[in-house]
Amino acid sequence: MRPRASRSSQREVPLFAPAQAPRSQPLKEIPGRDEIVTMLLRLLPIVLLAACSVAPDTASALNGAGHGPSTFVDDLAIARAPFRDVQVDWKQRLDQPYVFVEARGSYTEVGRSLERVFALAAAAGLEPSGAPFALYYDDPGKVAVDALRLRACLPVAQPFEARGELGYEVLESTTVAYAFVAGPYPEVPRSYPALFAYLARMDWVENGPIREIYLVNPTEVQDFAELVTEVQVPATAAR
Repeated sequence: MRPRASRSSQREVPLFAPAQAPRSQPLKEIPGRDEIVTMLLRLLPIVLLAACSVAPDTASALNGAGHGPSTFVDDLAIARAPFRDVQVDWKQRLDQPYVFVEARGSYTEVGRSLERVFALAAAAGLEPSGAPFALYYDDPGKVAVDALRLRACLPVAQPFEARGELGYEVLESTTVAYAFVAGPYPEVPRSYPALFAYLARMDWVENGPIREIYLVNPTEVQDFAELVTEVQVPATAAR
C-alpha cells in the first residue's frame, strides 16, 4: 500500500473555507426519511464490487497485480453496521496519479472493471503504488442504469502514457469529507447519510465523483466484516 502523507500535509485549511472550520464529531443525527432514501440510492448497487462474496476471480484480481498486504492509517474511528455513529472529517486530498478503465452501466459491474484495470496494468508493466479505488460520477437515483459512469482505478507513482483502454490522469488535490467504513462492500453506502449530513453542517456541497478506496485485500480476511473502505466526497462551498 502506498504510504499516507503526513497529517500536516493533509490538514491544511480547505481551499474555500474559513480558517475556523469546525472539526468533526461522531454523528448521532441523520437526515429525514426521504433524504436518507435518496442518499442510499447513491451507489447502493455496489454488490459485486470486487465481488468478494460471490466471485473468487475478482478477489484474486485484487490480490494479484499489486494489492499487496493491507496497511493503512485510520485517523478516525472505523464505522460499523448499523452505522449509527459515523465519524466524518475533512482533509486536503493530495494529487494522485492513476491509471483507469472507464465503464458505463450498473455499478454492480465495478468488480469486472477492477479485474480489467489490474490485467491491463500488469500487461503494461505497471506496479500499483497503493490500494485500488473507484470513482462514481452519477447518482443511480437520477441517471438511467445504462448511462451510469464509473472508473476502476489503480494509483501509480510515475506518469504513464495512456494505451488504448488503459487511461491515465492525475486526481487533483481538493478538499474532501471522508470516513472509514468496515464491512462488506454492499454495506458501504449506508455510511453516506453521515457524510452528506456533515457537508450540510459545513455549508458545503458535493463537488466531484465519490471515491471509494478499498483498503483491505479481500483475500486476507476470514470475514468480510474485516474489510475497510475509505469514502471520500469532494466538497466545495455552497453557493
